[in-house]
Amino acid sequence: MLDVAETVFAERGYLAASMDEIAERVGVSKPMLYEYYGSKEGLLIGCIHRARTELLERTQQAIAGADAPEEVLRRGLLAFFEFIAGHKQSWSLLRHEAAITVPSAVEEVEGIRRQQTDLIAAVLLAFAPDVDAVEAEAFAEIVVGSTERLALWCERRPDVGPERATRYVMDVVWRGVAARLG
Repeated sequence: MLDVAETVFAERGYLAASMDEIAERVGVSKPMLYEYYGSKEGLLIGCIHRARTELLERTQQAIAGADAPEEVLRRGLLAFFEFIAGHKQSWSLLRHEAAITVPSAVEEVEGIRRQQTDLIAAVLLAFAPDVDAVEAEAFAEIVVGSTERLALWCERRPDVGPERATRYVMDVVWRGVAARLG
């Protein structure tokens, strides 16, 4: 259901998407969709929540076993950019529809940002416990914001893949972090 809903939302936009069409493509009745998700908004939130969960899992798997903060950041960034490249419909849904049309979806998307920020800050503090928690959080916000903007830019630049995007962020951001970790 979520795969089909995500496709329809990406093709038509949230407002133009209909539960009738989604139900028909899934092969279930419209009341069945409402039984599972409660509303079209609930279905949208389900799509966003699934992307959020998968992004966190991929990021955590990518950084597992890294033994230095630079390697953790590099692996985490690469996981993010690979997720975006491999989930174009999810990414489109997150950045277009959710941010503009549905207030609860805006909260869910912000939850994704907070989730990634919390992960980055926690990892930084694990490697550098003497860094102030506020500073670690600020650094994490900078990473999340810069990677989102670069992901948008990468859409217009298909020649820039996940590895190259990761390198660009590392070249700019890591220098400041490394200097602080000194």
